[in-house]
Amino acid sequence: MASALHIRIDRAAGTTLAEQIRLGVLAAIGSGALAPGAKLPSWQALAAQLGVARGTVKSAYERLADEQVIVSSRPGGTRVADHPASGRVAAGGEEDAPPELYRHLFVGPAVFQMGVPASDCFPATLLARLRAHAARAEVATPAVYPDPRGELALRREIAAHLALARGIECRPSQVFVTAGFTGALEITLRVLRAEGRRAWMEDPGFFQSRRALAFAGLVPVPVPVDDDGLDVAAGIERAPDAALALVTPGQQAPLGATLSLGRRIELIAWAARSGAWIIEDDYLGELQLRRRAAPALASLDRSGRVIHIGSFSKTISPALRLGFIVAPTQLVERFNEAVMCLGSAPGPAVQHAIARFMHEGHYMRHLRRMKRVYLARGEALQAALERKGYRVRIGGLAALVQLPDAVPDVAVAREARAWGLAPEPLSPWYQSGGACRSGLLLGIATADEAKLASACERLHELVDRFSPDGGTGAG
Repeated sequence: MASALHIRIDRAAGTTLAEQIRLGVLAAIGSGALAPGAKLPSWQALAAQLGVARGTVKSAYERLADEQVIVSSRPGGTRVADHPASGRVAAGGEEDAPPELYRHLFVGPAVFQMGVPASDCFPATLLARLRAHAARAEVATPAVYPDPRGELALRREIAAHLALARGIECRPSQVFVTAGFTGALEITLRVLRAEGRRAWMEDPGFFQSRRALAFAGLVPVPVPVDDDGLDVAAGIERAPDAALALVTPGQQAPLGATLSLGRRIELIAWAARSGAWIIEDDYLGELQLRRRAAPALASLDRSGRVIHIGSFSKTISPALRLGFIVAPTQLVERFNEAVMCLGSAPGPAVQHAIARFMHEGHYMRHLRRMKRVYLARGEALQAALERKGYRVRIGGLAALVQLPDAVPDVAVAREARAWGLAPEPLSPWYQSGGACRSGLLLGIATADEAKLASACERLHELVDRFSPDGGTGAG
């Protein structure tokens, strides 16, 4: 039945090759070209027919099998299921998939995946016990509405931790627990009510934050970064009247620079002088691998212009959906009103579990262990890539691999998913097209040393494939 499969491959499309193959099979089934029980070509044969990697077809077939659309057996080969899951086969092969720009959030577990901690070092047994205890306590107590600001026990632990690890002196009443960083940013932008005004945004910078600013009605203004972090002078030149600046001063995302002391002072002085706000995205907190982490920007703020946002996504798990805001004193009442009306905090059980995790000292021990693990993985990854001729820079929990500008980093990253690799392309992090550079961001936390050699070799093969001259794409 291979003749019934007319799959068109478009390497310039916004979907992966594996996804195009999957959708092609679904379309053939939906149109009746492939009947229940029809035999599909082997993934080796289809790969040769389409001119793609065998792993790409294998990935598509595995996804279809997971969806119960096809079944595989050694004697019978791969066939369409007798009763394909009709809910999975939509008209035209469409599915409820996230936009391409955000699919990296749903990829995994995979080597080089960004934004997640190392699962093999996760204190699963301990946290499972703490969460089970908190869940039993929650259902045993009378049903009441939880505090929208967050559970007091967790807000106290966060305030104490910030004083010790980030140099921020704050009261629990200034701390607001949120649904991760995105929940914190949403509440903050609603409180500031700066629709129609301009906002500084690091360039390159986290593209989801940039789009969040636009969704909130602000106009993001790209401000370049260098080895000292955000170029404050350039920001003042481009938008002196901006309503706010969204920055990652601890470890700039994605380049990894720490905002210098001189620029920190300059940035706070500009905000105080112009009445602007600074949103500090402290996404890694004190998780600095090579040296002691610089104090938070908010620790220097004497004029109450810095709104500090942190989360436990990179240090414990993004599945917790647990973040927090430290509001300046003059904004506490406005934040109180916002969270009372809109809410954002996760359920009390997970908050109480993490509060106990922190109170008993497990969190600090966990961070110390992770620093050692990530430092070793980062050094091993850098060495492996440099042996292949790449220029590599470690920033935060990512290795930035420079590529020649002619190599399409988006296409390389898209194709890598079929091989169980999840690098992120660098170019979408830029807002200003002229400064855009081609590169890959490789997550250190998920760079398992046991898989490192083969993963780097596969990545190198992909870069070579997309190099215009067909030779090495090493920068």
